[in-house]
Amino acid sequence: MPPVLVVNHLTKTFQSKRRFFFLKTQTPPFTAVDDISFQLREGEILGILGSNGAGKTTTIEMLLGVLTPSSGSILYFGKDLFKYTSETLQYVGHASPYNKLATFLTIQENLEIIGRLYSIPYLEIKKRIDRLLEHFGMDTFRNKQAGSLSAGQLTRVMLVKAFLPYPRIVLLDEPTASLDPDIALEVRSFIKGQQSAYGVSIILTSHNMQEVAEVANRVLVLMQGKIIQEDTPEKLAKSVAVTEVTFTNLENIEKLIPLLHKQEWVFRMQEKKMIFDLDEGDVPYLLSLFAHEGVTYTHIEIEKPTLEDYFLHISRLQAEKEALKWQS
Repeated sequence: MPPVLVVNHLTKTFQSKRRFFFLKTQTPPFTAVDDISFQLREGEILGILGSNGAGKTTTIEMLLGVLTPSSGSILYFGKDLFKYTSETLQYVGHASPYNKLATFLTIQENLEIIGRLYSIPYLEIKKRIDRLLEHFGMDTFRNKQAGSLSAGQLTRVMLVKAFLPYPRIVLLDEPTASLDPDIALEVRSFIKGQQSAYGVSIILTSHNMQEVAEVANRVLVLMQGKIIQEDTPEKLAKSVAVTEVTFTNLENIEKLIPLLHKQEWVFRMQEKKMIFDLDEGDVPYLLSLFAHEGVTYTHIEIEKPTLEDYFLHISRLQAEKEALKWQS
């Protein structure tokens, strides 16, 4: 099955400009997105992970046609976005806490206008609005003006807007920003439910590594406008960190110590605990050794590497690289 979205060599450079008209000095050109290429498959959730300034929001804005790329192409369903803008974007939903609704209109009025822009019949619009507002706990706020909403309330209404037309693709830019943890958990469950029920394809940008790891099938890592890695959350985590296995109250371990050293496993003692740093595949073998040699313990704790471990690692490497550049 062909991908629903193909991005080829996408670049966005903001040209130099004067800060004030009466000054001769100009800000230098800045490349926010630097020659990135990727695809989105039908029914896939693709996470885009990166720190502030990595190019996530700029990428989303180009995918929506809000920004014109400096170079490269964006194809939805095999059609060029900028040649068939209306035809392609009618199947694309979008939510971001950084966007606003018409402040003087109520939530109901804003959403009805959105539904009409997508050519949804009026009665169907009302049914969908009712269902989604109730799901996000915003039903009692439907007659409240959008300009009076809190940041968390606005975020939930923007999610209603994104999924209102039953889109084939949804672009979510920091969808759980400003939300309490319990509501953010509900949003993640809703996103996965939409993927499962309707086969919707989703691009999700976030600072929240746990969120990306929980919902994304695949992750693009953006740094300074470039894609530096692409893989599943699990494989990215394993690429930079090991599994930590902690045993408490070990007995009969003494005779096994020489064999552990021969395996070149990293381990350390800490009060009544023995902690191993292992590749995940070595854990079953370690446990079988313990059983064979009669080593007992009262408690075992296995902590797998996380996507956050990976992200902190590459961020540290990037910081060291930038420091060396300035020193030279």
